[in-house]
Amino acid sequence: MAVGNNPNSPRQKMINLMYLVFIAMMALNVSSEVLNGFVLVEDSLQNTIHNATRQNALVSNELETYYQANPEKVREWYNKGVQVRKASDDIYTYVQELKERMVKVADGNDGDVTDIRHKDDLEAASRIMLAPLNGEGKKLREAIDSYSTMMANLVEDPEKRRIIEESLSTAPPRQIGINIRNWEEALFDNMPVSAAVTLLTKLQSDIRYAQGEVMTNLLNSVDIGDYRVNRMEAQVVPVSQIVMRGSAYEANIVLSAIDSTKRPSVYVNGRMLDAEANGRFVVPTSSTGTFPVEGYIEMPNSDGSVLRHDFRSEYFVTEPGATVAPTMMNILYAGIENPIRIAVPGIPSGSVFPSISSGRLTRKGESIWDAFPAAGSVGQEAIVSVSAQMADGRRVEMARTPFRVKMLPDPMPYLEYKDANGNVRKFRGGTIPKRNLMEAGGILAAIDDDILNIQFTVLRFELIYPDSFGNMINEPTEGGSFSERQKNFIRGLARGKQFWVNRVVARGPDGIERSIPPIQVIVN
Repeated sequence: MAVGNNPNSPRQKMINLMYLVFIAMMALNVSSEVLNGFVLVEDSLQNTIHNATRQNALVSNELETYYQANPEKVREWYNKGVQVRKASDDIYTYVQELKERMVKVADGNDGDVTDIRHKDDLEAASRIMLAPLNGEGKKLREAIDSYSTMMANLVEDPEKRRIIEESLSTAPPRQIGINIRNWEEALFDNMPVSAAVTLLTKLQSDIRYAQGEVMTNLLNSVDIGDYRVNRMEAQVVPVSQIVMRGSAYEANIVLSAIDSTKRPSVYVNGRMLDAEANGRFVVPTSSTGTFPVEGYIEMPNSDGSVLRHDFRSEYFVTEPGATVAPTMMNILYAGIENPIRIAVPGIPSGSVFPSISSGRLTRKGESIWDAFPAAGSVGQEAIVSVSAQMADGRRVEMARTPFRVKMLPDPMPYLEYKDANGNVRKFRGGTIPKRNLMEAGGILAAIDDDILNIQFTVLRFELIYPDSFGNMINEPTEGGSFSERQKNFIRGLARGKQFWVNRVVARGPDGIERSIPPIQVIVN
């Protein structure tokens, strides 16, 4: 705006000049460090969104599985889940489109929301969100309010409903000395484009969080433990369908629903089982192959008639062999002990002798061994060989099983506290009461994905939070415990305030130091 050529009145010229000075001051106040801080926050939020999306997909798939198994029972909750997914995806996509429009205003049509060039642009957010005729701010606020109401109505727990409503609240924030008329002005008026994009990413994170809470609530509403018998079936329940030659095949022939006051008659392979056998069928094996088990069960009815149920199965007789099965997964991790099960059917465990081509094996139980691959074998194969000593004293090799040797995956950071019932909880990001935050005392790290359960030692981390001027403050500490400065900062946080646990470095039992993902913390 060229002030000298403006035909407006002197008063208007003065107003325009003051506006230019104000914009210049805003630009000066938004330092490159602050703008780069928003990039860090953006990355942390994207990681939170990614994890929430994966968790939501797991819950959605589980609900889909229950629906396929019992459509009549699960249809109500399944249909609500479909509505929740669609509503969440629609508003999430809408917010993403707004981010892309802002960046294109700031950087041009080739603008990339993941790599904003003009981070300090103060007009892009206002033009998209606060334009008098077609501004998207009011539309977004109304869409969020509608979505929040829908999500809250699907949750019966009043505390969870309140958390969802607060996370999606569009009430204008309280700012002392500033007259904020509505939510959109508070968030987007004269806001640098990098900050506006980060605020919208935070909104997307809240949307995925609300979706997850509601989907979990719908899943828990399905009484999956309710089972009703609507028919009776004869079944063959073998101890094992694969039998080593020379040993016996055993199976229970049962009726899946019976009257305990009446004993059924069981006919197997043309002959009736003795009543004292209680349905247990035992037959010796002398050769390899596949053998049938077929017959029927007769049960007398109260009217004197006989109810008959046919059954058919088979069992397999094989030559002796060894079984090498990892108890965790089909790989071995270097630097730690990997439990594996080693057994040879028909051979006592004391006569089984395993070895590994790289590293060492240590017996831990009857058939459990710890495999410790050599540190330098990452990316290679470790061969577990199993030999068995026969009754005549011969030692015979029974199996050679290859395992891939990998490096331990990175752990995830978390805070640990006890809930109101005394149960230990792990907080990995999102909203947490201040009392539980102070109780945690510091940051822990572990791999606990139901396959591995390995604790790491946190060597250092830092807290990142904005000060009263919007500058991002880094507060580092050594070790895994909060420093006194960090504790004082947490004590002073008001409800709704947030910070990030960043640059967490942890060391595992393999001795390797790793930088692991940050945690977003919102004080409840």
